[in-house]
Amino acid sequence: MAARQWTESQKARQRALIQQWQPWELSTGAKTQEGKFKVSQNALKSGEYTAAAIQEHREFRQLMRERNQIFKELIEAIRA
Repeated sequence: MAARQWTESQKARQRALIQQWQPWELSTGAKTQEGKFKVSQNALKSGEYTAAAIQEHREFRQLMRERNQIFKELIEAIRA
């Protein structure tokens, strides 16, 4: 779907409406303890994005780099 093409007059009208409306003034965030707890969990990672899984993936990539370096050195030694 193509992005909407706003004319300059449409942009000016929309800008004026938003300045009157001021939607940023209506943004409040959580107020209750339950709500605050719920939003505190928004960044909770699970599955393949847990800290343990990310660390395991890093260790695996490091092992692969070391393996590749050993193969590279082995190939160079064979060719020498």
